[in-house]
Amino acid sequence: MLQKNQIVELTVERLSNDGNGVGHYQGFAVFVPFSAPGDLLSVKIVKVCASYAFGIIEKLLRPSDMRIADGCPHYQKCGGCQLRHLRYSDELAAKGAFVSDAVRRIGGFSVPLSPILPSPQPDRYRNKVQYPLTKVNGHIQAGFFAGRSHRVIPCKDCFLQPQLLNQIVELACHLLEEYHISVYDEISHTGLVRHIYLRHGVHSEEVLLCLVINGENLPHADTFCQRLTEKFPCIKTIVLNINRSRTNVILGPQCRILTGPGYIHDTLCGVPVRLDPLSFYQVNTLGAEQLYQAAAKLAQLQSGELVLDLYCGMGTIGLSLAGNAGQVVGVELIPEAIERARQSAQEMGLSDKCRFFAADAGEAAAQLAKEGLRPDVVILDPPRKGCSPAALDAVVAMQPSRIVMVSCNPATAARDMKYLSAHSYQPAAVQPVDMFPRTKHVEVVIQMTRRMVL
Repeated sequence: MLQKNQIVELTVERLSNDGNGVGHYQGFAVFVPFSAPGDLLSVKIVKVCASYAFGIIEKLLRPSDMRIADGCPHYQKCGGCQLRHLRYSDELAAKGAFVSDAVRRIGGFSVPLSPILPSPQPDRYRNKVQYPLTKVNGHIQAGFFAGRSHRVIPCKDCFLQPQLLNQIVELACHLLEEYHISVYDEISHTGLVRHIYLRHGVHSEEVLLCLVINGENLPHADTFCQRLTEKFPCIKTIVLNINRSRTNVILGPQCRILTGPGYIHDTLCGVPVRLDPLSFYQVNTLGAEQLYQAAAKLAQLQSGELVLDLYCGMGTIGLSLAGNAGQVVGVELIPEAIERARQSAQEMGLSDKCRFFAADAGEAAAQLAKEGLRPDVVILDPPRKGCSPAALDAVVAMQPSRIVMVSCNPATAARDMKYLSAHSYQPAAVQPVDMFPRTKHVEVVIQMTRRMVL
C-alpha cells in the first residue's frame, strides 16, 4: 500500500487526458505532472486514493527522448502551460490520443481519427490575456495565478502571448505605480485595479486594453490613456470594467469607455468581428481559422442547402459557410453576440440569407423543429459541458443529413456522439485540432451522418 510522502521509482508510460504522466507502482496508477512518457523518475507521493495516487517529481533519473528544455523561467509555477517540456510533435501525438481515448472509452466508437492539425503558431498565439496584479517589494507586477490557487506568479514575458501584449502590460504597471494607483487584494477586498485585460486583433493589429477595477473611476485616467496610446498607437480603445464583487469571476457586467469606441475590429475566416471586453472569441485566431475550415470541409455543403448553427456565438462559423449555403439560421443565448452576428451579416451583404436568434439552443431548436425547419446540416459548437439533451432531441427530430460537432472537450463530445448514435446517426470523421499549444487542452471536429433506414 502506498503511503503519502513515500518515495518510489517508476517509469512514465503515457499521458492522461489532464496532461499528467502515468506510471504504475505495485498495482497503483501514479499520476505525475510535468513528466514525459519514457521518463524514469524518483517520485514523492502526495496523495493516495483507493486505486491510484498522485506524485511529484523528486528526481529525474533518466529523461525521455520526448523531453526538451522548456525555456520558460515560470514553467511549473504559473498555471498556464502543462506540456512545454515535450517536443511539439509528441504533444500533438498525445492530444490525438486524448481524443481517441474519449471517442473509444466514452462514446464506444472505433472510428479512425484524422491526423491532428497543429497550430500555425505553437507559441505567442493568444489574442487575449488577463493579467492579475500583485506587489513585489513595493512594485506593481502583472503575472498569472499558480495552478489551483490565486497566488500571483509575476511574469514579464509569457511565451503564449505576443511580445507586444507583454510590453503593453509592463508600461501599464509602471503607470499605475507612478500615479500611486492601488492594486486589488483578494483577501481584504481592498485596492482598485484587479486585472489588466488585453485583446489583440491578429489581422487588424488593433489592441483593446481593459482595466478591471474594484471601484467606479480610475485616477489620472486621461494622462494614463494618453501615455499608453502615445507609446503604443495600436491601442485603439481603453475601457474600465467594473467588478466590485467578492468573487473569483474576473469580469463584472458593466463597462465604461475611457477612450476610443470601446471595441476593436478583426476578421475570422473573412467574417468581420467587433471585440469588446465581454465578447466571446476563440483565443487562437489562426488556429480558429484552421478549425472552421475543418468544420466547413466536414459540412460538405451543397449549393442551396440550409444550415442551422446552434450555440453560434457571434455567428462566425455559420457566416463563414454562408457563401456556399442557401440559408443560415444561427441561435445563441447571449443577445449581444446575436447583435454582433447580425452586424457582421449586414457588413458581408448576407442579411437576406442569414437569420440569427437570441435564445436557449435547446428551446430554440425544439421550436424550430415544431415549425418544420429541416436543415441539411446542423453545426453544434457548445460550451465545455456539451450539448443539452433538449438541443440533441430537437436536432434528431429535424433529421439533418449531416451534423458537425465542434468541441473543446473531447469527453462531452464523445458523450453527445453516443447519444446521436442511438438516434440514427453514425460517426463518419473525427478531426482533432490543436488550438491551445503547450497546454493540456485540445479541440475536435466530428462529422455525424444519418443512417439510411431500409
